Amino acid sequence: MAAALSGAPLLALYVLDDENAGAWRMGAASRWWLHHSLASLSRDLAQLGVRLMLKRGRAEFAVESVVAETGAGAVYWNRLYEPWAMRRDSEIKAGLRARGVTAESFNGALLFEPAKMRNKQAEAFRVFSPFWRACLAAEGPETPLPAPSQLNPASAPASDTLDDWRLLPTRPDWAGGLRDIWRPGEDGARARLADFARVRVRDYKVARDYMAGEGVSRLSPHLHFGEISPRRVWAEINAAAGEAGLPYLRELGWREFCHHLLVANPDMPERALDARFNDFPWRYDEDAFIAWKRGRTGYPLVDAAMRELWITGYMHNRARMVAASFLVKHLLLPWQEGERWFWDTLVDADLANNSGGWQWVAGCGADAAPYFRVFNPVLQGEKFDPEGVYVRRFVPELAGLDARWIHRPWEAPESALREAGVAFGDSYPHPIVDHNEARKRALAAFEEMRG
Repeated sequence: MAAALSGAPLLALYVLDDENAGAWRMGAASRWWLHHSLASLSRDLAQLGVRLMLKRGRAEFAVESVVAETGAGAVYWNRLYEPWAMRRDSEIKAGLRARGVTAESFNGALLFEPAKMRNKQAEAFRVFSPFWRACLAAEGPETPLPAPSQLNPASAPASDTLDDWRLLPTRPDWAGGLRDIWRPGEDGARARLADFARVRVRDYKVARDYMAGEGVSRLSPHLHFGEISPRRVWAEINAAAGEAGLPYLRELGWREFCHHLLVANPDMPERALDARFNDFPWRYDEDAFIAWKRGRTGYPLVDAAMRELWITGYMHNRARMVAASFLVKHLLLPWQEGERWFWDTLVDADLANNSGGWQWVAGCGADAAPYFRVFNPVLQGEKFDPEGVYVRRFVPELAGLDARWIHRPWEAPESALREAGVAFGDSYPHPIVDHNEARKRALAAFEEMRG
Protein backbone atom coordinates (compact mmCIF):
# COMPACT_ATOMS: atom_id res chain seq x y z
CA MET A 1 0.00 0.00 0.00
CA ALA A 2 2.82 2.41 0.85
CA ALA A 3 4.35 1.90 -2.61
CA ALA A 4 1.00 2.58 -4.25
CA LEU A 5 0.47 5.90 -2.47
CA SER A 6 2.18 7.98 -5.13
CA GLY A 7 -0.89 10.07 -5.77
CA ALA A 8 -1.70 8.21 -8.97
CA PRO A 9 -5.20 6.76 -9.27
CA LEU A 10 -5.43 3.53 -7.28
CA LEU A 11 -7.31 0.33 -8.07
CA ALA A 12 -7.59 -2.41 -5.40
CA LEU A 13 -7.76 -5.96 -6.78
CA TYR A 14 -8.15 -9.33 -5.09
CA VAL A 15 -7.75 -12.50 -7.18
CA LEU A 16 -9.03 -15.82 -5.88
CA ASP A 17 -6.67 -18.22 -7.61
CA ASP A 18 -7.99 -21.74 -6.99
CA GLU A 19 -6.44 -23.08 -10.19
CA ASN A 20 -2.78 -22.46 -9.37
CA ALA A 21 -3.33 -23.57 -5.76
CA GLY A 22 -4.39 -27.01 -6.97
CA ALA A 23 -4.63 -29.49 -4.11
CA TRP A 24 -4.03 -26.70 -1.62
CA ARG A 25 -6.96 -24.51 -2.59
CA MET A 26 -8.66 -23.08 0.49
CA GLY A 27 -10.65 -25.43 2.68
CA ALA A 28 -14.22 -24.84 3.79
CA ALA A 29 -13.41 -22.95 6.98
CA SER A 30 -10.89 -20.73 5.20
CA ARG A 31 -13.41 -19.90 2.50
CA TRP A 32 -15.89 -18.84 5.18
CA TRP A 33 -13.23 -16.55 6.67
CA LEU A 34 -12.22 -15.19 3.27
CA HIS A 35 -15.81 -14.19 2.46
CA HIS A 36 -16.14 -12.13 5.62
CA SER A 37 -12.59 -10.79 5.45
CA LEU A 38 -13.13 -9.47 1.92
CA ALA A 39 -16.47 -7.99 2.93
CA SER A 40 -14.70 -6.14 5.75
CA LEU A 41 -11.88 -4.98 3.47
CA SER A 42 -14.40 -3.77 0.90
CA ARG A 43 -16.15 -1.65 3.55
CA ASP A 44 -12.84 -0.21 4.79
CA LEU A 45 -11.73 0.75 1.27
CA ALA A 46 -15.15 2.20 0.45
CA GLN A 47 -14.70 4.66 3.30
CA LEU A 48 -11.65 5.94 1.41
CA GLY A 49 -13.53 6.06 -1.87
CA VAL A 50 -11.92 2.95 -3.39
CA ARG A 51 -13.91 -0.01 -4.68
CA LEU A 52 -12.46 -3.48 -4.15
CA MET A 53 -12.37 -5.34 -7.45
CA LEU A 54 -12.77 -9.14 -7.36
CA LYS A 55 -11.59 -11.64 -9.97
CA ARG A 56 -11.51 -15.43 -9.84
CA GLY A 57 -9.20 -17.67 -11.87
CA ARG A 58 -5.53 -17.93 -12.71
CA ALA A 59 -3.96 -14.79 -11.31
CA GLU A 60 -1.58 -14.28 -14.22
CA PHE A 61 -4.53 -14.02 -16.61
CA ALA A 62 -6.63 -11.89 -14.25
CA VAL A 63 -3.85 -9.38 -13.61
CA GLU A 64 -2.95 -9.17 -17.30
CA SER A 65 -6.60 -8.56 -18.19
CA VAL A 66 -7.03 -5.78 -15.64
CA VAL A 67 -3.76 -4.09 -16.66
CA ALA A 68 -4.78 -4.20 -20.31
CA GLU A 69 -8.26 -2.85 -19.58
CA THR A 70 -7.16 -0.02 -17.29
CA GLY A 71 -3.76 0.88 -18.73
CA ALA A 72 -2.23 0.52 -15.27
CA GLY A 73 1.43 1.48 -15.14
CA ALA A 74 2.34 -0.27 -11.89
CA VAL A 75 1.23 -3.33 -9.96
CA TYR A 76 2.14 -3.87 -6.30
CA TRP A 77 1.36 -6.79 -4.02
CA ASN A 78 2.44 -8.51 -0.82
CA ARG A 79 4.33 -11.75 -1.32
CA LEU A 80 2.97 -15.18 -0.55
CA TYR A 81 5.34 -18.00 0.37
CA GLU A 82 3.47 -21.10 -0.72
CA PRO A 83 5.55 -22.84 -3.44
CA TRP A 84 2.83 -22.54 -6.07
CA ALA A 85 2.32 -18.85 -5.31
CA MET A 86 6.04 -18.08 -5.49
CA ARG A 87 6.31 -19.70 -8.93
CA ARG A 88 3.20 -17.91 -10.16
CA ASP A 89 4.21 -14.50 -8.83
CA SER A 90 7.65 -14.73 -10.44
CA GLU A 91 5.96 -15.34 -13.79
CA ILE A 92 3.55 -12.44 -13.25
CA LYS A 93 6.38 -10.11 -12.34
CA ALA A 94 8.45 -11.09 -15.38
CA GLY A 95 5.47 -10.78 -17.73
CA LEU A 96 4.49 -7.33 -16.50
CA ARG A 97 8.03 -5.98 -16.63
CA ALA A 98 8.45 -7.29 -20.17
CA ARG A 99 5.50 -5.05 -21.11
CA GLY A 100 7.02 -2.02 -19.42
CA VAL A 101 4.74 -2.20 -16.36
CA THR A 102 6.30 -1.62 -12.95
CA ALA A 103 5.83 -4.81 -10.91
CA GLU A 104 6.99 -5.05 -7.30
CA SER A 105 6.16 -7.39 -4.43
CA PHE A 106 6.79 -6.80 -0.74
CA ASN A 107 7.12 -8.81 2.45
CA GLY A 108 3.96 -8.11 4.38
CA ALA A 109 3.51 -11.59 5.87
CA LEU A 110 6.75 -12.32 7.74
CA LEU A 111 9.14 -10.63 10.13
CA PHE A 112 12.20 -11.50 8.05
CA GLU A 113 12.68 -12.38 4.40
CA PRO A 114 13.59 -16.10 4.19
CA ALA A 115 16.37 -15.55 1.64
CA LYS A 116 18.16 -13.26 4.10
CA MET A 117 17.93 -15.45 7.23
CA ARG A 118 20.72 -18.06 6.97
CA ASN A 119 22.89 -20.11 9.32
CA LYS A 120 26.69 -20.05 9.42
CA GLN A 121 26.83 -22.37 6.41
CA ALA A 122 24.67 -19.89 4.45
CA GLU A 123 21.84 -22.44 4.43
CA ALA A 124 18.27 -22.32 5.70
CA PHE A 125 17.97 -23.13 9.40
CA ARG A 126 16.80 -26.65 10.30
CA VAL A 127 16.69 -26.19 14.09
CA PHE A 128 14.44 -23.67 15.76
CA SER A 129 16.58 -22.49 18.71
CA PRO A 130 19.47 -21.09 16.62
CA PHE A 131 16.93 -19.69 14.18
CA TRP A 132 15.20 -17.82 17.01
CA ARG A 133 18.51 -16.55 18.37
CA ALA A 134 19.31 -15.23 14.91
CA CYS A 135 15.94 -13.48 14.79
CA LEU A 136 16.56 -11.79 18.14
CA ALA A 137 20.08 -10.78 17.09
CA ALA A 138 18.98 -9.40 13.72
CA GLU A 139 18.01 -5.81 13.17
CA GLY A 140 14.45 -5.72 14.43
CA PRO A 141 11.45 -5.90 12.10
CA GLU A 142 10.57 -2.61 10.48
CA THR A 143 8.08 -0.45 12.34
CA PRO A 144 4.65 -0.63 10.67
CA LEU A 145 3.53 2.45 8.80
CA PRO A 146 0.25 4.13 9.70
CA ALA A 147 -2.76 3.41 7.53
CA PRO A 148 -3.47 6.05 4.86
CA SER A 149 -6.13 8.59 5.65
CA GLN A 150 -7.01 9.23 2.00
CA LEU A 151 -6.58 7.57 -1.39
CA ASN A 152 -6.97 8.65 -5.01
CA PRO A 153 -9.41 6.11 -6.46
CA ALA A 154 -9.29 4.91 -10.07
CA SER A 155 -12.34 3.98 -12.04
CA ALA A 156 -12.78 0.21 -11.50
CA PRO A 157 -13.78 -2.17 -14.32
CA ALA A 158 -16.47 -4.80 -13.95
CA SER A 159 -16.00 -7.07 -10.97
CA ASP A 160 -17.24 -10.34 -9.55
CA THR A 161 -19.28 -10.19 -6.38
CA LEU A 162 -18.66 -12.18 -3.22
CA ASP A 163 -21.97 -13.95 -3.69
CA ASP A 164 -20.77 -15.06 -7.15
CA TRP A 165 -17.99 -17.01 -5.49
CA ARG A 166 -20.24 -19.01 -3.14
CA LEU A 167 -17.62 -19.24 -0.42
CA LEU A 168 -20.04 -19.72 2.43
CA PRO A 169 -20.92 -23.27 3.53
CA THR A 170 -24.11 -24.85 2.24
CA ARG A 171 -24.87 -25.99 5.79
CA PRO A 172 -25.60 -22.74 7.64
CA ASP A 173 -25.75 -24.56 10.99
CA TRP A 174 -22.05 -25.47 10.66
CA ALA A 175 -21.06 -21.81 10.33
CA GLY A 176 -22.94 -20.83 13.50
CA GLY A 177 -20.02 -21.65 15.77
CA LEU A 178 -17.67 -19.66 13.56
CA ARG A 179 -19.91 -16.59 13.67
CA ASP A 180 -20.18 -16.81 17.46
CA ILE A 181 -16.48 -16.40 18.18
CA TRP A 182 -14.80 -14.79 15.16
CA ARG A 183 -14.79 -11.30 13.71
CA PRO A 184 -12.83 -11.41 10.43
CA GLY A 185 -11.26 -8.20 9.21
CA GLU A 186 -8.70 -5.64 10.30
CA ASP A 187 -10.91 -4.18 13.03
CA GLY A 188 -11.39 -7.62 14.57
CA ALA A 189 -7.66 -8.29 14.38
CA ARG A 190 -6.70 -5.03 16.03
CA ALA A 191 -9.27 -5.47 18.78
CA ARG A 192 -8.02 -8.99 19.52
CA LEU A 193 -4.39 -7.86 19.60
CA ALA A 194 -5.18 -4.89 21.85
CA ASP A 195 -7.07 -7.11 24.31
CA PHE A 196 -4.27 -9.69 24.41
CA ALA A 197 -1.48 -7.13 24.74
CA ARG A 198 -3.32 -5.18 27.43
CA VAL A 199 -4.59 -8.02 29.59
CA ARG A 200 -3.15 -11.47 28.94
CA VAL A 201 0.28 -11.45 27.34
CA ARG A 202 2.15 -11.31 30.66
CA ASP A 203 0.54 -14.57 31.78
CA TYR A 204 0.99 -16.27 28.41
CA LYS A 205 3.97 -18.48 29.34
CA VAL A 206 1.86 -20.48 31.80
CA ALA A 207 -1.71 -19.75 30.73
CA ARG A 208 -1.21 -20.85 27.10
CA ASP A 209 -1.28 -24.56 28.05
CA TYR A 210 -4.63 -24.53 29.86
CA MET A 211 -7.25 -25.32 27.27
CA ALA A 212 -10.33 -24.06 29.11
CA GLY A 213 -9.00 -20.54 29.56
CA GLU A 214 -8.25 -17.58 27.31
CA GLY A 215 -4.48 -17.67 27.62
CA VAL A 216 -3.71 -17.53 23.89
CA SER A 217 -4.05 -14.67 21.43
CA ARG A 218 -6.12 -16.39 18.67
CA LEU A 219 -4.48 -14.06 16.17
CA SER A 220 -3.46 -16.86 13.80
CA PRO A 221 -6.31 -16.50 11.25
CA HIS A 222 -5.90 -12.72 11.20
CA LEU A 223 -2.18 -13.14 10.51
CA HIS A 224 -2.76 -15.74 7.83
CA PHE A 225 -5.23 -13.57 5.91
CA GLY A 226 -3.07 -10.47 6.17
CA GLU A 227 -5.56 -8.55 8.31
CA ILE A 228 -2.71 -7.65 10.64
CA SER A 229 1.01 -7.93 10.06
CA PRO A 230 3.44 -9.83 12.31
CA ARG A 231 5.47 -6.63 12.51
CA ARG A 232 2.55 -4.83 14.12
CA VAL A 233 2.06 -7.72 16.55
CA TRP A 234 5.79 -7.66 17.35
CA ALA A 235 5.77 -3.90 17.94
CA GLU A 236 2.66 -3.82 20.13
CA ILE A 237 3.65 -6.82 22.26
CA ASN A 238 7.10 -5.31 22.81
CA ALA A 239 5.58 -1.97 23.74
CA ALA A 240 3.02 -3.49 26.10
CA ALA A 241 5.08 -6.18 27.84
CA GLY A 242 8.79 -5.83 27.08
CA GLU A 243 10.72 -8.91 28.26
CA ALA A 244 7.50 -10.47 29.57
CA GLY A 245 6.26 -10.67 26.00
CA LEU A 246 9.13 -12.86 24.78
CA PRO A 247 7.35 -16.21 25.35
CA TYR A 248 4.60 -15.07 23.01
CA LEU A 249 7.01 -13.58 20.47
CA ARG A 250 8.81 -16.93 20.47
CA GLU A 251 5.59 -18.51 19.17
CA LEU A 252 5.49 -15.84 16.48
CA GLY A 253 9.04 -17.01 15.75
CA TRP A 254 7.84 -20.60 15.33
CA ARG A 255 5.33 -19.38 12.74
CA GLU A 256 8.23 -17.63 11.00
CA PHE A 257 10.40 -20.77 11.20
CA CYS A 258 7.72 -22.89 9.49
CA HIS A 259 7.50 -20.42 6.60
CA HIS A 260 11.27 -20.39 6.19
CA LEU A 261 11.23 -24.22 6.16
CA LEU A 262 8.53 -24.26 3.50
CA VAL A 263 10.47 -21.91 1.24
CA ALA A 264 13.55 -24.13 1.57
CA ASN A 265 11.54 -27.37 1.24
CA PRO A 266 8.65 -26.84 -1.21
CA ASP A 267 7.44 -30.44 -0.87
CA MET A 268 7.10 -30.18 2.93
CA PRO A 269 3.28 -30.45 2.84
CA GLU A 270 3.49 -33.84 1.14
CA ARG A 271 6.81 -35.45 2.10
CA ALA A 272 8.57 -35.88 5.43
CA LEU A 273 11.65 -33.72 5.93
CA ASP A 274 13.23 -36.78 7.57
CA ALA A 275 13.28 -39.03 4.50
CA ARG A 276 13.26 -42.20 6.62
CA PHE A 277 9.60 -41.56 7.40
CA ASN A 278 8.67 -41.93 3.76
CA ASP A 279 8.98 -45.68 4.44
CA PHE A 280 7.13 -45.66 7.75
CA PRO A 281 4.69 -48.60 8.13
CA TRP A 282 1.50 -46.53 8.41
CA ARG A 283 -1.87 -48.24 8.83
CA TYR A 284 -5.00 -47.39 6.83
CA ASP A 285 -8.10 -47.71 9.01
CA GLU A 286 -11.04 -45.70 7.70
CA ASP A 287 -13.24 -46.43 10.74
CA ALA A 288 -10.55 -45.17 13.12
CA PHE A 289 -10.01 -42.06 10.99
CA ILE A 290 -13.74 -41.27 10.99
CA ALA A 291 -13.91 -41.75 14.76
CA TRP A 292 -11.02 -39.31 15.18
CA LYS A 293 -12.56 -36.70 12.88
CA ARG A 294 -15.94 -36.89 14.63
CA GLY A 295 -14.56 -36.80 18.16
CA ARG A 296 -15.67 -40.36 18.96
CA THR A 297 -12.36 -41.98 20.00
CA GLY A 298 -13.39 -42.64 23.59
CA TYR A 299 -10.61 -40.37 24.90
CA PRO A 300 -12.37 -37.26 26.23
CA LEU A 301 -9.55 -34.77 25.61
CA VAL A 302 -9.03 -35.93 22.02
CA ASP A 303 -12.78 -35.87 21.38
CA ALA A 304 -13.14 -32.40 22.90
CA ALA A 305 -10.33 -31.13 20.67
CA MET A 306 -11.84 -32.54 17.50
CA ARG A 307 -15.28 -31.19 18.32
CA GLU A 308 -13.87 -27.76 19.16
CA LEU A 309 -12.33 -27.82 15.68
CA TRP A 310 -15.63 -28.71 14.02
CA ILE A 311 -17.71 -26.24 16.01
CA THR A 312 -15.37 -23.23 16.03
CA GLY A 313 -12.90 -23.76 13.17
CA TYR A 314 -10.11 -23.60 15.74
CA MET A 315 -8.30 -25.85 18.16
CA HIS A 316 -6.23 -24.85 21.18
CA ASN A 317 -2.52 -25.45 20.53
CA ARG A 318 -2.06 -27.91 23.41
CA ALA A 319 -5.10 -29.81 22.18
CA ARG A 320 -3.69 -29.79 18.63
CA MET A 321 -0.56 -31.57 19.81
CA VAL A 322 -2.53 -34.20 21.71
CA ALA A 323 -5.07 -34.82 18.94
CA ALA A 324 -2.38 -34.99 16.26
CA SER A 325 -0.21 -37.30 18.31
CA PHE A 326 -3.22 -39.58 18.84
CA LEU A 327 -3.76 -39.88 15.09
CA VAL A 328 -0.18 -40.66 14.10
CA LYS A 329 0.95 -42.63 17.16
CA HIS A 330 -2.08 -44.22 18.79
CA LEU A 331 -3.76 -44.97 15.46
CA LEU A 332 -0.65 -45.13 13.22
CA LEU A 333 -2.47 -43.17 10.51
CA PRO A 334 -0.38 -40.99 8.14
CA TRP A 335 0.21 -37.44 9.30
CA GLN A 336 -0.82 -36.20 5.82
CA GLU A 337 -4.39 -37.41 6.49
CA GLY A 338 -4.64 -35.27 9.60
CA GLU A 339 -2.95 -32.37 7.83
CA ARG A 340 -5.64 -32.38 5.13
CA TRP A 341 -8.49 -32.57 7.65
CA PHE A 342 -7.07 -29.59 9.52
CA TRP A 343 -6.62 -27.80 6.19
CA ASP A 344 -10.33 -28.10 5.48
CA THR A 345 -11.65 -27.29 8.97
CA LEU A 346 -9.30 -24.68 10.46
CA VAL A 347 -9.99 -20.99 9.94
CA ASP A 348 -6.24 -20.44 10.42
CA ALA A 349 -5.23 -23.16 7.95
CA ASP A 350 -1.79 -22.09 6.79
CA LEU A 351 0.29 -24.33 4.55
CA ALA A 352 3.58 -23.66 6.36
CA ASN A 353 2.25 -23.86 9.91
CA ASN A 354 -0.05 -26.80 9.24
CA SER A 355 2.55 -28.99 7.56
CA GLY A 356 5.29 -27.88 9.95
CA GLY A 357 3.14 -28.64 12.99
CA TRP A 358 2.08 -32.07 11.76
CA GLN A 359 5.65 -33.03 10.89
CA TRP A 360 6.79 -31.85 14.33
CA VAL A 361 4.25 -34.07 16.09
CA ALA A 362 4.93 -37.02 13.81
CA GLY A 363 8.65 -36.79 14.57
CA CYS A 364 9.65 -36.41 10.92
CA GLY A 365 10.10 -32.66 10.59
CA ALA A 366 12.86 -30.17 11.30
CA ASP A 367 13.66 -29.95 15.01
CA ALA A 368 10.71 -32.30 15.59
CA ALA A 369 9.54 -33.97 18.77
CA PRO A 370 11.15 -37.44 18.86
CA TYR A 371 8.86 -40.15 17.58
CA PHE A 372 9.02 -42.03 20.87
CA ARG A 373 7.34 -39.08 22.60
CA VAL A 374 3.72 -40.21 22.70
CA PHE A 375 1.28 -37.82 24.36
CA ASN A 376 -0.89 -39.57 26.93
CA PRO A 377 -4.33 -37.95 26.45
CA VAL A 378 -5.41 -38.85 29.98
CA LEU A 379 -2.41 -37.31 31.71
CA GLN A 380 -2.47 -34.30 29.39
CA GLY A 381 -6.10 -33.72 30.28
CA GLU A 382 -5.54 -34.08 34.00
CA LYS A 383 -2.62 -31.66 33.89
CA PHE A 384 -3.98 -28.98 31.55
CA ASP A 385 -7.74 -29.35 32.07
CA PRO A 386 -7.77 -30.47 35.71
CA GLU A 387 -11.43 -29.70 36.40
CA GLY A 388 -12.58 -30.97 33.01
CA VAL A 389 -14.01 -27.59 31.95
CA TYR A 390 -12.72 -27.93 28.39
CA VAL A 391 -14.03 -31.48 28.04
CA ARG A 392 -17.44 -30.60 29.49
CA ARG A 393 -17.75 -27.70 27.06
CA PHE A 394 -17.28 -29.83 23.95
CA VAL A 395 -18.26 -33.32 25.12
CA PRO A 396 -21.51 -32.53 26.95
CA GLU A 397 -22.46 -36.20 27.34
CA LEU A 398 -19.68 -36.41 29.97
CA ALA A 399 -20.53 -33.12 31.70
CA GLY A 400 -22.04 -34.79 34.73
CA LEU A 401 -18.92 -36.79 35.64
CA ASP A 402 -16.79 -35.82 38.60
CA ALA A 403 -13.37 -34.35 37.77
CA ARG A 404 -11.77 -37.57 39.05
CA TRP A 405 -13.24 -39.48 36.12
CA ILE A 406 -13.72 -36.89 33.40
CA HIS A 407 -10.50 -37.83 31.59
CA ARG A 408 -10.75 -41.57 32.28
CA PRO A 409 -14.46 -42.38 32.35
CA TRP A 410 -13.86 -46.10 31.73
CA GLU A 411 -12.45 -46.29 35.27
CA ALA A 412 -15.45 -44.61 36.89
CA PRO A 413 -17.63 -46.83 39.11
CA GLU A 414 -21.00 -47.83 37.72
CA SER A 415 -22.76 -45.63 40.25
CA ALA A 416 -20.88 -42.56 39.06
CA LEU A 417 -21.67 -43.37 35.42
CA ARG A 418 -25.36 -43.87 36.17
CA GLU A 419 -25.56 -40.64 38.12
CA ALA A 420 -23.87 -38.76 35.23
CA GLY A 421 -26.07 -40.44 32.62
CA VAL A 422 -23.10 -41.99 30.80
CA ALA A 423 -23.70 -45.28 29.01
CA PHE A 424 -20.60 -46.71 27.35
CA GLY A 425 -21.19 -47.85 23.82
CA ASP A 426 -24.35 -45.73 23.68
CA SER A 427 -24.02 -42.13 24.83
CA TYR A 428 -20.22 -42.29 24.72
CA PRO A 429 -17.89 -44.79 22.99
CA HIS A 430 -15.40 -47.13 24.56
CA PRO A 431 -11.77 -46.15 23.81
CA ILE A 432 -10.96 -47.33 20.30
CA VAL A 433 -7.40 -48.27 21.36
CA ASP A 434 -5.65 -48.97 24.65
CA HIS A 435 -3.05 -46.29 25.35
CA ASN A 436 -0.32 -48.63 26.57
CA GLU A 437 -0.80 -51.11 23.74
CA ALA A 438 -0.96 -48.32 21.17
CA ARG A 439 2.28 -46.84 22.50
CA LYS A 440 4.05 -50.19 22.22
CA ARG A 441 2.75 -50.60 18.67
CA ALA A 442 3.95 -47.12 17.69
CA LEU A 443 7.43 -47.72 19.08
CA ALA A 444 7.61 -51.07 17.31
CA ALA A 445 6.69 -49.38 14.02
CA PHE A 446 9.40 -46.79 14.63
CA GLU A 447 11.96 -49.53 15.20
CA GLU A 448 10.79 -51.28 12.04
CA MET A 449 11.33 -48.07 10.07
CA ARG A 450 14.79 -47.56 11.56
CA GLY A 451 15.71 -51.17 10.74
